[in-house]
Amino acid sequence: MSQALLTDRPALLRARARALRQPEPALFLHEMAVAEVQERVGLVNRTFTAPAVVTGFAGLWHSALPAARVVADDDTLDLAPGAHDLVVHALALHWANDPVGQIIQCRRALRPDGLFLGLVLGGRTLHELRAALAEAETQVTGGLSPRVLPMGDIRDLGALVQRAGLALPVADSFTRSVAYRDLPHLAADLRAMGETNALAARLRRPTARAVFARAGEIYACTFPGPDGRITASFEIVCLTGWAPHESQQKPLRPGSAAQRLAVALNVTERPLPGTAQDG
Repeated sequence: MSQALLTDRPALLRARARALRQPEPALFLHEMAVAEVQERVGLVNRTFTAPAVVTGFAGLWHSALPAARVVADDDTLDLAPGAHDLVVHALALHWANDPVGQIIQCRRALRPDGLFLGLVLGGRTLHELRAALAEAETQVTGGLSPRVLPMGDIRDLGALVQRAGLALPVADSFTRSVAYRDLPHLAADLRAMGETNALAARLRRPTARAVFARAGEIYACTFPGPDGRITASFEIVCLTGWAPHESQQKPLRPGSAAQRLAVALNVTERPLPGTAQDG
């Protein structure tokens, strides 16, 4: 039996194309991702000569990394095995129907000891909007429908890197809070960044205006921002891993330590009650 898809890919591509047709697309999150990648790559003591970027907005990356091969975040990535020493997956992994598969494809595209750097929207993203919409729809219609993409927390996302076979996995995150005039203003910005509802299980009929009106009231009351505005959170999780190579650090075998932890910390070691002390 085939697995149900999370994302309606044609709907997502239409949303992105609509965003790019606007006079001022709201790509500030992607611009933030570009700056974050440039900073992190600059901290690595290595020159990357064959980078690749997986993204839904290629234009930003052509200027940021001119030497990079920039490819779309399709289910099958257009990356050749072992062709790159750096692969960046830039703010598109949250829409992937198979996120582990996406990272595995990135790993296969890496040369030994090549760097994978993924930026993905984390579970705290738009938590205010999710709460307001859920409460409003329950009150008005008595039910719930899929409206906001489910996003993983940092622990789950970090585990994906290890499951994909990358070495030395690390996950960290940062959150940006953005103030909006009201809920329609936030919705307009989401359309302008191509992040409208593209869930495969979304409602295919118009939502009653009363749901959004009530959601706006709940949002303003529950998550007030400065000067009567509302606050929206965007959490970006940064995933790092390396294609395995024999030169990389390896964890020590259990029991192979040459010195007790208590000695290293210069503290007195005390046995637990009921346990025997070493002779």
